[in-house]
Amino acid sequence: MTDYEEKTRVTQVVQRPLEEPDGPGNDCLVVIYSKEPTLLGKRFVLEHNPMRVGRGADNHIVLEGDSVSRRHCHFEKRTGRWIVVDDGSTNGTYLNEEQIVREAPLQNSDRIKVGPTILKYLSGADAEAKYHEEIYKMTIIDGLTQIHNKRYLYEALERELIRARRHERALSLSIFDIDYFKRINDQYGHLAGDHVLRELARLVQNRIRRDEVFARYGGEEFVIVLPETPLDGASSLAENIRARVAEHRFVFQGERIPTTISIGCAQLEPGDQSANELIQRADEKLYEAKRGGRNRVCF
Repeated sequence: MTDYEEKTRVTQVVQRPLEEPDGPGNDCLVVIYSKEPTLLGKRFVLEHNPMRVGRGADNHIVLEGDSVSRRHCHFEKRTGRWIVVDDGSTNGTYLNEEQIVREAPLQNSDRIKVGPTILKYLSGADAEAKYHEEIYKMTIIDGLTQIHNKRYLYEALERELIRARRHERALSLSIFDIDYFKRINDQYGHLAGDHVLRELARLVQNRIRRDEVFARYGGEEFVIVLPETPLDGASSLAENIRARVAEHRFVFQGERIPTTISIGCAQLEPGDQSANELIQRADEKLYEAKRGGRNRVCF
């Protein structure tokens, strides 16, 4: 992989007197997305003031990744409120997907992105209950894109498959991925790639009906389950989504990233024994779209 870093931002760090910590409370950070499996779901109680985050071993929270600086950011408590402060990191600190200029106050359930890792801030008397709720959400929601994950997809697809057979109704599925996604990561950086994944998920989610299931299948691959929809309906929706993505301006740190997708569609057939057969046929159509030149729909 080609490492990518923005030009180092020189930030004037103004030292401010810190208040004495009130002692460990319920406020904490939970890792909701990470490329380090051992970190996912881990809780860090905000028991130090300041609480430092970075690649260096001397930080309270140590995160790996080329886009993480040795001293990346820290959390400090002022007048009873936690604030995230960027420590002049090379690639920036993000709060709810927006890069912070210097510092920003935190509100309950805010998401802080440091390199490839996303932490969620939980506070209040019910922080413990919220933590367990987050752990459950991780089993069905993808932390980066905030849409359903592969596990939920399979559970929902099996339910829809049974319903379609019972009521003799159509069931279609579309699978798509981002064209030349590795090139995006190599040319613009992995943080830009994460941005494209999130923005794409948001764009498609806005087009999906309530009874349809949209999930991240893995990496840059996504699936849409379409109950009571024949193949022509699935292909029509797929073409609409393909065009929307091609026309959309994906912009990260002021730079536009040209992005297109290829889509394969398939319909449940009488001989299908499992959801995997439907997914496999749609996947074959996806690769047909790839071979045909990309940025197209095949069904």
